[in-house]
Amino acid sequence: MVNLSRNKNIYYYFTNKDTFSDRLLIFLFHLAFFFKNYKSKIDQKYIQNFYDYTFRQIELDIREIGYGDQSVNKKMKTYINMLYSIIEKIHNWENYDKNDKLKIFNLYIENKHNNQKIVEYFEKYYVYLTKISLNSFIKSVIEHKF
Repeated sequence: MVNLSRNKNIYYYFTNKDTFSDRLLIFLFHLAFFFKNYKSKIDQKYIQNFYDYTFRQIELDIREIGYGDQSVNKKMKTYINMLYSIIEKIHNWENYDKNDKLKIFNLYIENKHNNQKIVEYFEKYYVYLTKISLNSFIKSVIEHKF
């Protein structure tokens, strides 16, 4: 997922800036679609462990940037709430029309002139997730192309 989040094309459409928060937002969208697709297909304990590991790594990254304990806790709360917000918004993704999907991204992204491209990207990503096994996805068995 980190590799997908570093896709220069999607990053170009997502933001005009190169900040940690923008990169993390891209990652959180990928993560939200991942959870949406696989939550009912795999063991809940596995998903919880994956979630815990992911957010421990994000916390370590925030600490590496140099934030103190209070700032880290505040940022972690913000990012976790953002993930839940995204998950809630995309819950019925397949039932939304293009305008509804565009509205979701407009809530989170400042670079509004390219959001249609973002919708198209995440449409393809979601379809891709439905067609690939979890093991292939998480172990990078294949190069992800969609």
